[in-house]
Amino acid sequence: MENILNPLLGGVIIGLATTLMMAFNGKITGISGIVGSSLSKFSRENFWRYSFLLGLILGGVLLKYIAPQFFNYEIKFSFIEAIVAGLLVGIGTRLGSGCTSGHGVCGLPRLSARSLIATITFMGFGILTVFIKGLL
Repeated sequence: MENILNPLLGGVIIGLATTLMMAFNGKITGISGIVGSSLSKFSRENFWRYSFLLGLILGGVLLKYIAPQFFNYEIKFSFIEAIVAGLLVGIGTRLGSGCTSGHGVCGLPRLSARSLIATITFMGFGILTVFIKGLL
């Protein structure tokens, strides 16, 4: 049962966080868009983006100290594979005008057809990648 509760709780927290961002800030919590806009130009208008990203990092660090058991896992890919995967995700988010958080978490609840197509594409290529990697 613990294997179900932790991901369920994580999903509820992510959904709540994106809802609060929309309710109080009127913004969609698309991480790739927030990072991309933050890196494009330093300005006062991006202060909420810097704060959001700092909160993401500090939240992860805090969780590492509060509940280190959540970080007890093995990463089964090489550094080069991680770099290539990161670049492909970056290219994919640019081509799709957003990432899984923007389209999947925020777009689908708003019944966005564009987000549905993007999420199906993301998931399809993810499944295909795992399948091909399993064959190698």
